[in-house]
Amino acid sequence: MTAETPQPPTPHPPYGTPDAPRIAVRGEAHLEADPEIARIGITVSARGTSRREALDDLTRRNTTVLDLVKTYGEAVEKLETGAFSIAPELTRHGRGERIRAYHGRVHITAELTDFTALGELATRLADLDLTRIDGPWWALRPDSPAHREARQQAVHDAVQRAREYAAALGTTLASLVELADIGAEATPYSAMEPTATRSMRTAAYTAAAAEEAPPLDLEPQRQHVYAQVNARFTMTPPRLEP
Repeated sequence: MTAETPQPPTPHPPYGTPDAPRIAVRGEAHLEADPEIARIGITVSARGTSRREALDDLTRRNTTVLDLVKTYGEAVEKLETGAFSIAPELTRHGRGERIRAYHGRVHITAELTDFTALGELATRLADLDLTRIDGPWWALRPDSPAHREARQQAVHDAVQRAREYAAALGTTLASLVELADIGAEATPYSAMEPTATRSMRTAAYTAAAAEEAPPLDLEPQRQHVYAQVNARFTMTPPRLEP
């Protein structure tokens, strides 16, 4: 006896039929959430009449900043050094190019989870000479539960919309045919994540105070999370009365 070769299931046509009308909807969700992390940018500058003098001064100031940030322990989740530069400053007048001084800069990024410590740290950094602070940039973590909640709400919204369309025709949904992130149909190997907008506020400080300044009161900015999905359903054939 020859075993019968199992036949693959018949794929659904890309369109509805009179026996299986199809409904296509888009589910959307928008929610707000408290930020989970805050990032600040720190730019440390130095100046010297020679390259070595500028480099030594920059090294000293950079170490001071790093040591200060590290004193906040677990409140600082990430501390990274970015771009570093030493560049000459040329004289603007004269027949030939002459080096007047050397300028050095190093950029540091700190990521904090304790927003009370953030205000205090920003103030103490601002009290340092030739130190600039930018930020904070508020954000959610990539794996924040807010993203999952937004996706689930988008799915629920899609189902609710499809049910309302079916109810308007006097029928009900029969089955789910497809559920996809926006754009997933065109690029099947990449999924679009809901977007958490990182509302940006920038401030720059120049140290000049002789006494320690009071901590900045930084109010965390609520984050907006969006999610969208496309969904297709079949429904029980409705009776369309003339």
